[in-house]
Amino acid sequence: MHRMMLFTILATVLGLVRAVPQCLRLLRARQAHGVSVDTAATSTIVSCGWATYGLLTNQPTIGFASGASALIFASITVLALRFGRRVNEFKIAPVWLVVLLLAVSTGGVTGLSVVLPISVLAANIPQLWVASHEGNLNDLSLGTWLLALTEGMVWGGYGLVQGDLSVITSSGFQVATSGLIVAFKLAHMAKRPKPPELTLHTLGEER
Repeated sequence: MHRMMLFTILATVLGLVRAVPQCLRLLRARQAHGVSVDTAATSTIVSCGWATYGLLTNQPTIGFASGASALIFASITVLALRFGRRVNEFKIAPVWLVVLLLAVSTGGVTGLSVVLPISVLAANIPQLWVASHEGNLNDLSLGTWLLALTEGMVWGGYGLVQGDLSVITSSGFQVATSGLIVAFKLAHMAKRPKPPELTLHTLGEER
């Protein structure tokens, strides 16, 4: 019981806050370099799917955390479009909306349990592609993807305790893809030129 309470608290907190750093970064920078709007929109749809799954399987932790995530990812989608991304970048989101609607309408919980574990791939692959192909990742939030990596680990532990294969599989995919996105962001940060060190000589030149 103590372990379940710990997983419940951690999963809920991470579900609430993991996308917040990206949202704040967009608001502050007012640009969206390196941010995949397709990932943001697909994550909104997938989070709604997980919220539905949580409600149907009497797992309120999943329902609450995923519902909160959906609202934040929807905000990121709107902000990314406002600050430079384009509607024609939506490739996976509309397809996955149809997939999830068909899964829940035809198979209910069983349909969702089959589709949701691979949905994290559908959500994260567009961001992985952008991170590996765009040269400017300045507005991609490292904090959000570190939290996503941590959240994947926590949900994996939760799934193991609950014996829920859908949660375990999805968590594994999330850890793998989030880890790769973090690696691309760190590599980009390492390539950025460092500001010159201030010395007495350079200070004299500036004057």
